[in-house]
Amino acid sequence: MKKLFGEFKAFISRGNVLDMAVGVIIGSAFTAIVNSLVNDIFMPLLGVLTGGLDFSSLTIKLASDEAIQAAIDAGKTPAMLKYGSFIAAIINFLLIALVIFAVTKTISALRERAKKNETQEEEKEKRLCPYCRSEIAEDATRCPHCTSMLELPQQEETVQSE
Repeated sequence: MKKLFGEFKAFISRGNVLDMAVGVIIGSAFTAIVNSLVNDIFMPLLGVLTGGLDFSSLTIKLASDEAIQAAIDAGKTPAMLKYGSFIAAIINFLLIALVIFAVTKTISALRERAKKNETQEEEKEKRLCPYCRSEIAEDATRCPHCTSMLELPQQEETVQSE
């Protein structure tokens, strides 16, 4: 039993299991935010655009009015095709997908911008020896690889116009 507990502890302590657990927790919190955005912001706006139409109330009767009333009186659900609820679910799905796409697109753009800035800094810092083509420090006066004497790189002077 002690060995089993030790193996379980080792399994839980692995980095990828903890990362996955954190991802699931953050994902469920993010789901609440997205659902609130869709249900509390977008769906009311859609309702205004459609003249206050509540999609979930759209139905097709599959029985006569008497049979429907009898089912209601008996406390049962009447036979109706609730296509409005299906339309509302599709709209809800599309709005949630749109929100997730926008968030993902924004995060990807921010990551790409950070990566581009990092790459530009790396490229800017590189200086090559003109003799052996080895990478050298920006302020080097002698190449550490071929020991050739080097000139300091020209500093760009900025001229301010007045």
